[in-house]
Amino acid sequence: MRSTTLTLINPLGMHARAAAKLVDVTKQFGSEITLEHEGKRVDGKSIMALLMLGAAVGTELTLTVEGEEDEDAAFEAVCAIVNAGFNELDE
Repeated sequence: MRSTTLTLINPLGMHARAAAKLVDVTKQFGSEITLEHEGKRVDGKSIMALLMLGAAVGTELTLTVEGEEDEDAAFEAVCAIVNAGFNELDE
C-alpha cells in the first residue's frame, strides 16, 4: 500500500472536468485507489464520488493506492495528474 497527501492546485479544484480526467487515469489500473478529505473516503474511479468531496483549490487529499500488480504505476500516475493541476494551469 502506498499513501501520500496531495494538494489541489488547479483553479477550480475537483470540478467535473478534473474529476473526469482523474477517472480516465484511475480506470486504467486494477489497484484500489481512494481519496480522502475531511474523513470522507471515496473511490478514485467514481466521478460522482470524487465530485461529492467538494474539494476546492488548495484542498489537501489523502491518496491511497493498494494492489498487487500495478500499485506503483497507479500511484505515480495519480500523483502526476493531480500535481499537474489536471493540465488546467495554462487555461
